[in-house]
Amino acid sequence: MLAGVFVSSYIARLELCDPSHRLMVAMVSGFFGVFAELLLPGIAVLCRDWPVLQAVATLPLLLLLSYWCCASVFPESPRWLLATAQISQVKRSLQEFSTRNGVCLRDEIYPAETLLSVFLFTEIDSAYGEDWQPRYLSVLELRRTRVIWKNCLILSFTLFIGTGIQYCFTRNLHSYSTNFYFSYFLRVITGALACIFICLTVDHFGRRGMLLLSAIITGLSSLLLLALTQYLHGGLVLVLSVVGLLFSQALAMLSMFFACEVMPTVVRGGCLGLVLAAGCVGMAASSLMELQNNGGYFLHHVIFASFAVLSVLCIMLLPESKRKTLPDSLKEGESQRRPPLFLARPNRDSLPLLCTRPPLSEYNPDNYSRLVSATRRMLIKDNLPYRITAPSHAPLLSDSPAQGQENGTLREDIS
Repeated sequence: MLAGVFVSSYIARLELCDPSHRLMVAMVSGFFGVFAELLLPGIAVLCRDWPVLQAVATLPLLLLLSYWCCASVFPESPRWLLATAQISQVKRSLQEFSTRNGVCLRDEIYPAETLLSVFLFTEIDSAYGEDWQPRYLSVLELRRTRVIWKNCLILSFTLFIGTGIQYCFTRNLHSYSTNFYFSYFLRVITGALACIFICLTVDHFGRRGMLLLSAIITGLSSLLLLALTQYLHGGLVLVLSVVGLLFSQALAMLSMFFACEVMPTVVRGGCLGLVLAAGCVGMAASSLMELQNNGGYFLHHVIFASFAVLSVLCIMLLPESKRKTLPDSLKEGESQRRPPLFLARPNRDSLPLLCTRPPLSEYNPDNYSRLVSATRRMLIKDNLPYRITAPSHAPLLSDSPAQGQENGTLREDIS
C-alpha cells in the first residue's frame, strides 16, 4: 500500500507542474524522504519499544483519509483526465484550478463564466465529441510499442543497478567501522548530497547526460574496489565507497524521475510501477547477501559492476526530456527522439531509434495570427461602401496593350 501511495503522489506532483519546475518539485520530495530517514533513529530512541515506534510511524498515515473527504487537498491530475478522455471530470478539475489560482477574470459577453474556462472548454469540445467515451490503457499496451518499451526496459535496468550495487559500497563501510549509526547516517547524507547534485546539474546538462555520468562513476568506483581493494589504503577505499554510494543513489533517483518524464500519461502509472519493481529486486539482492552472511559476495560484486558498465551503452539510447512537455498518448511516446551523439553532425544522429510514424505538426503561433487576420479582413470586407467585381467571362488582369490602362486603374482601386 505504501508503494501505491508513493507512485500516485510522485506522478501527481510531476503532472501538475510545468517543465521548468518538475525537477525541483521531485527533488523536494526526495529531501523530505532524507529528512524522515534522519529523524527515524531519534524517534526510535525516544520510543524505546517496537510497538510504540510502529504506532508513531503509522498515525500520520491516517491523515491520508482526509483526501477522500476534501478533493482539493489531493486533486486529480487534469493531464491524466484529458489523456483518458474523461471530459466532464477534466472540466470540473480545470474550473477548480482556475478558481483557486485567482484567474477568474470575467468577460462582459460571458458574465457567468471565466475567460479561461470559455477558452479551455471550447478547445476541449472541439477536440472531443459529445459521445466520446473514456479509454483506459494498461501496461499490456506496451506490447504494441517499440520506443516506450525500450525506454521502460533501460530505466528499469538502471534502477535495478542503482539499488543493487549500493550493497557493494556499504559493505566496505562496515569493514571500516562496525558502528551501525556510522554507515546509516553516511548513507543518508550521501542521499542528500545526491539530491543536491541532481538539482544543480540536471537542468543544465540534461537528464540523459547526468544519468550517463552517474552510471560511469558508479561502475568505475565498483571496478576499482573490485580489483584494487587489497592494494589500496583504508582511507582511499572509504573515499571510493562514499563516491560510489553517492552516484549510485543519484543513478537510482534520476532513473525514477527520468522514467516518469518519458512515459506517456495514459500508461505512466503502470510503467513507473514496473521500473520501481525492478529497483525493489535490486534491494532484495542486497538483502539476500546479508541473509547468507556475505556468501557469494564476490560474484554479486562482479555481476553488478558488469551491469553498471553495460548500462552506459544502454543510457545512450534514451531520449532527452529537459524542458519538454510530458507525452500524453502512445503516439507521442513513440515519437520521442534521442539527442545527437556528436554536435558536429546533428542531421545524422537526430533520427528516431526505431521506425515510428512522423509526429504531428506542433503549435505554431503564425497559423493563429494568419487566421485572425483573414477573419478580420472578411469582416471589414462586408462593411465596405462599394465593391469592385470583374465579369465572370473576362479575366481580371490582361497582358494586351488595349487593356493595360484599365488594368492599371483596377489595380489602384483594389489597392
